[in-house]
Amino acid sequence: MKRILMPLATYGFDPTESAIPWKLLTERGIKVVFATPSGDVPKADEIMLNGNGLGIFRALLVAKDDAIIAYKNMEQSKEFLSPIRYEDIKVDEYDGIFLPGGHHKGVREYLESSVLQEKVVEFFRMRKKVAAICHGPLLLARSIDASTGKSVIYEYKTTSLLKKQELLAYYLTRHNLGDYYLTYPGQTVEDEVKKVLASEKQFIHGPVPLFRDSETNLRWGFKVVDRNYTSARWPGDVYNLTFAFIDMLLE
Repeated sequence: MKRILMPLATYGFDPTESAIPWKLLTERGIKVVFATPSGDVPKADEIMLNGNGLGIFRALLVAKDDAIIAYKNMEQSKEFLSPIRYEDIKVDEYDGIFLPGGHHKGVREYLESSVLQEKVVEFFRMRKKVAAICHGPLLLARSIDASTGKSVIYEYKTTSLLKKQELLAYYLTRHNLGDYYLTYPGQTVEDEVKKVLASEKQFIHGPVPLFRDSETNLRWGFKVVDRNYTSARWPGDVYNLTFAFIDMLLE
């Protein structure tokens, strides 16, 4: 059985970017092991589940029905209810790692964890399969291989949450939610990811992200695949990303 690791923040991760991959992976017999900073049972960003405060843009921004159903099932699973601690991750026990995003400031403990960053470096050194979406590539950007002094994605093509997406969501909701959509006010995910690449040309924006993909309609989504690494931008790409990751695991 293939095993993959899905580290999460204790609170604030995106429900779509975690639950849809969990659903698709487990349906194909791939075991998903969850990890949190202290081994506590995690919880997704409530606003992404209930839409409170999103105002007239709720339908555009909130998690869709398929993701909400998947999340409810995931949070009842044995694996989700018994996560391991970041420090207990043994990289050689896994075939790959899946890194969801989430813009709630609670995800900072995930993005800033030196322990998790060290584990991520090991995944790349061992050529394990890696998938990252939204803020996930930001964790990779911050994962510095001590032997090179460079980020693990320094020589990779990648995408992430786009600057225009992050700022648009902020401007649409700032009246009700302030800077909720800015995980790090003053710098976007795209800006920071680009800084660690050998060339900004390695950052791929893809087509305009207007609509979300689905299990039966992948044409709206987008992903970037480069060797053992695949990345995507937002919940609207999650099916494309996960299917590409599954293909990597099963090749």
